[in-house]
Amino acid sequence: MYIDLIILLILIILVVLFFKRFQFFVFFLAMVETTLRILAFIKNNIGIKDVSNAISKWLPENIFDMIDKYTSSIPLLQTGLKWAFVIIMTIFLGYLIKIFVKKKRI
Repeated sequence: MYIDLIILLILIILVVLFFKRFQFFVFFLAMVETTLRILAFIKNNIGIKDVSNAISKWLPENIFDMIDKYTSSIPLLQTGLKWAFVIIMTIFLGYLIKIFVKKKRI
């Protein structure tokens, strides 16, 4: 089923339409990736099988898994999307470093 892909694409479209700055798109993807990884950790370490099964059924563990799931038959597209995601995460890291240096204290 394509429910995870449809939801992600709708959310990306909403972020792009409402905020119109690339920075918000980058932060949104980082939030999605972090949320998926936290849910994967919960799935793997919680003792409740129903919750683990629900998370496994409806959500991928990370964005790379989603890319693999939908582009496995097109290796060039798969590689391109993965590299684009790595570049976006590198830009996110740059934003974080810039914010950290600008604050100079926490």
